[in-house]
Amino acid sequence: MDLTARLDAMEAAIKKPSFRQSSGKANEINYWIFDYPPEKELEVRERIEYMKNKNLKDNDEYQLVVFDLYDIIINFLERKNFVEKCCDFEKKRGFGRIVKAVSNSMKVSESDSLIVRYIQENTPENAIVFLTGVGKSYPLLRSHNVLNNLQQSYLRAPVVMFFPGTYNEQELILFNEIKDDNYYRAFRLVK
Repeated sequence: MDLTARLDAMEAAIKKPSFRQSSGKANEINYWIFDYPPEKELEVRERIEYMKNKNLKDNDEYQLVVFDLYDIIINFLERKNFVEKCCDFEKKRGFGRIVKAVSNSMKVSESDSLIVRYIQENTPENAIVFLTGVGKSYPLLRSHNVLNNLQQSYLRAPVVMFFPGTYNEQELILFNEIKDDNYYRAFRLVK
């Protein structure tokens, strides 16, 4: 199935009441991954924006909420006045140290991750959550950290992570090159 057909099928799938009511692989709330060729990023972004605008106009039984993970990171850094400090720190210590410093300050690998808390606090009742910006966030944020922490914290809405790469219901391969060795309890949305 080509990407346009998969996006059409995904849009139809989330509109079904059963999508919002069924449980995930281990009886938790739904977690879905929509993988796509990385070179199709702009097409996917356009469709998500279209769906979000359409949801605002339609009388759907749910609210589509889109969280760009990269924007969450940048907003955090700006609020803390860390952006300029990060640039200086990178010059002195290197990019690897910035990744570690940002991850630590946002508690990315912990159950009380600031990203997960932000998503929880900004997700209304009867919502479907779209997570975007996975590719833009790498290597500051690894998608498995967000998924694992969301699953542990119980988010009251189905989650669809848009993933620029490949997901085979066992492993994620970012940009079809960077393999993540973590196991995921998420369904692949539209094969």
